[in-house]
Amino acid sequence: MAPLTGAAAADPQSRTSVGPQRVASTARRAAPRLPPGFRWIAVRPGAAPPHRPRRRAYGPTPRYTVMPRWGLGDRVAQPGPSPVPVATKTGPAAATVRTLLFATMLVLGAAAFVYAVRYVLLIINRDILLNSVLAGIAVWVGVAVSFAALAAMGVCFVVLTKWLVARRAAAFAYYGLPEHRSTLQLWAGCLTPLANLLWAPVYLIELAVVEDTYQRLKKPILVWWIAWVVSTATSLFAIATSFSSDAQGIANNTVMVVVAYALAAAAVGTVSRVFEGFERKPVQRPAHRWLVMGQDDQPGRSATDEDDRVDAAPDADAVELEGQEPAA
Repeated sequence: MAPLTGAAAADPQSRTSVGPQRVASTARRAAPRLPPGFRWIAVRPGAAPPHRPRRRAYGPTPRYTVMPRWGLGDRVAQPGPSPVPVATKTGPAAATVRTLLFATMLVLGAAAFVYAVRYVLLIINRDILLNSVLAGIAVWVGVAVSFAALAAMGVCFVVLTKWLVARRAAAFAYYGLPEHRSTLQLWAGCLTPLANLLWAPVYLIELAVVEDTYQRLKKPILVWWIAWVVSTATSLFAIATSFSSDAQGIANNTVMVVVAYALAAAAVGTVSRVFEGFERKPVQRPAHRWLVMGQDDQPGRSATDEDDRVDAAPDADAVELEGQEPAA
């Protein structure tokens, strides 16, 4: 028998099947291989792109044996004659306003508590006749706390109006804007009953807009405005129902008085939040840039003072090494 290898070579089908495989393997072996670190890239037609210069090394970080004395020129203004102070309206101190607001809230809370106790006594009096002394004490204590609450609210209105007038004057003067409302108009708008429900918040909003704090104080002012309107409406209703002579009418009026005093205390609390919002950002905000000055540059300092200062602490250990100048 002939060997199988010869038969396979004589077979034309086997020749046609093996031929393409050998050609493909030969083409793969014949493909040029690039050296390591090279790759094929597409280059645009035309001249070759300009050669980019290689970035030069920066070198080591510079070091100094002593503190450098070069830097940006900075002129220190010498103290000159103080400008003539402009007369501005002075308002009450912030601590005084805070104390007054807190005291007013205490008085209103005490008035609400007294009338709540008075309502309890009215309920007891329906079944048991109260002692005349106890009844008289309940009546006169209620009258006393009512006058105290009225006086506290009046003083609170006056002090807050004075603070508002002074704050507006300082803010408009600081920003160089003319005050378009007179002092009399501000006082009348804040102290006139019922009219102050509209004008006092408007004056505060104008002040917040000038000081650029309206976005931050918008919610506190709105909450205080609503609380004040509701408190005023409740107080007017309590005053209108205070002329009742029957037992049930007196009891209902006592409840309304308790609610009115509680809402008034809440309104004072909300206005204290508005006040703190304004006081958090003073009108004249200091803008200083601290500079390092030598002892010779300080005004009003003589060489004798410098010698005294050096002699006062002769044993102080130096922080810097020898050959180095002291840090700023």
